[in-house]
Amino acid sequence: MALMWSRPGGLSLRTTWVTPATIWLGLAVVVTLGLPGLGAIAYGITTRQLLLAFGGLIATALGAGGGTVALYGIRQRLLFRARDQHHAA
Repeated sequence: MALMWSRPGGLSLRTTWVTPATIWLGLAVVVTLGLPGLGAIAYGITTRQLLLAFGGLIATALGAGGGTVALYGIRQRLLFRARDQHHAA
């Protein structure tokens, strides 16, 4: 987190609320970079184009990062709802 351009003040997602827009953006990164990146890795390896495979590796890593933030945001919401329902009962 410390190396990212836009980061929460405490450098941790533990104390920062992930917004719905950030969740959707993370999911979009997975779809637009992560999945095609996996295809680029496979194609680059089978055709022995190392530059293409390396580019796919970078895209996949970015997709994994976006997916991680999206999953953490979804987890926050599920835990918040469960805690809210528990306190309401």
